[in-house]
Amino acid sequence: MAIDPQTLGYETGPTEFRYTWRDAVVYALGVGATADANLDFLYEDRGPKVLPTFASIPTFAAFDALVDKIGCDRRGMVHHSQRLEVFKPMRPNACLKVTGRVSGLYDLKRFAMSIFDIEAHDEEGDLVTRGVVTLLLRNDGKFGGERPPRTERVSPPEREPDFEVREIVPPTQALLYRLSGDYNPLHADPAFAAEAGFARPILHGLCTFGYAGRAVLDQACGGDRERFAALQGQFSAPVFPGDTLVIEGWKANDRVVLRVTAEARPDDLCLSNAFAELR
Repeated sequence: MAIDPQTLGYETGPTEFRYTWRDAVVYALGVGATADANLDFLYEDRGPKVLPTFASIPTFAAFDALVDKIGCDRRGMVHHSQRLEVFKPMRPNACLKVTGRVSGLYDLKRFAMSIFDIEAHDEEGDLVTRGVVTLLLRNDGKFGGERPPRTERVSPPEREPDFEVREIVPPTQALLYRLSGDYNPLHADPAFAAEAGFARPILHGLCTFGYAGRAVLDQACGGDRERFAALQGQFSAPVFPGDTLVIEGWKANDRVVLRVTAEARPDDLCLSNAFAELR
């Protein structure tokens, strides 16, 4: 089955995404939240508050429909990058209406690229979050589409970072994170991971994304969710459960440029071209 260029602009109908405080807590644990630093996000008697990057989870409600519509080969699908915009803090219990749109289909000859815009509105009709998901489609090039436009490149300034966070990713972290809805066997099954060219299962890119978002919330927002406006990054190198993540941040007015690596592989950016936007 080949990419159908006529699906550019396709929009899904609204899909309900219902969640409870338990889902928000499981997500927070999945991105490394701890009782000593993040109890407000883990204990129901404190709300619980919901981490801003939990807003990436409702995008799953429209994602599969968009992938099926464009007609790509899922075996060659790679999550290339993610942008997440948060317009209002999420409640601990809610029913969201999620819609998705194929906003980009590009031909890189050897590969193809798709971009999905996925939005979620709350019970009042307010826009809560928008996710921009970019996929690299390794088996779907030469379908006759346009080449992608140039994108902004963001690099850390040549000075010491304003903050650095080091966190050990527990060996079972991918198995915990997948309970938030991403059941790709690449993150659980050693045999499947080996077929994909990895020595062992890797951590979800959006789990690394969540670790980075939590660092921004703590270090640049003072824990204030209202200040967290957006997070963006490209998944450039794998993180393995058991790695120590190193998250560095450089503040510049309403932006925080990020550099995310694994301590054992400091020259390989796990999250590149990465930055957060603050209010």
